[in-house]
Amino acid sequence: SSQQVSDRIQIQSATGTVETSNETVTEVNITVTKAPGADDIQLENMTYEFVTSDQVITDVMAAGDISNITSQTNDNVITDRSDRYTLTFGYAELGGVLDGGDRVTVTLTTAPGASTVTELRVPDSLVDRTAVSL
Repeated sequence: SSQQVSDRIQIQSATGTVETSNETVTEVNITVTKAPGADDIQLENMTYEFVTSDQVITDVMAAGDISNITSQTNDNVITDRSDRYTLTFGYAELGGVLDGGDRVTVTLTTAPGASTVTELRVPDSLVDRTAVSL
């Protein structure tokens, strides 16, 4: 439907937190807004899917994994194109840690059914890094 197309989430950036003792990514932070023309998007109703080389993890965003960077309203609803929220996926949501060179396909699907797919790639070397762009 046209509503599915218009209520799409837009990914602004993705970063990973590096555990320096074992050089792995233990947390992924994805900054999102809404696509042009989209209606309000309730982030708590959004589903996510992570596909790695050996597993598929699907779940629904929890309120505790959503943080407000800047927004018109003080809730987990994207109401304006200038709104920015960070979605945090930890060890449990990722199904483990990510190693250097790993690729992960992320699909974020809003309640009306509009999906955004992106591929995240962990840099080959994580030596002496505490955070990386994915």
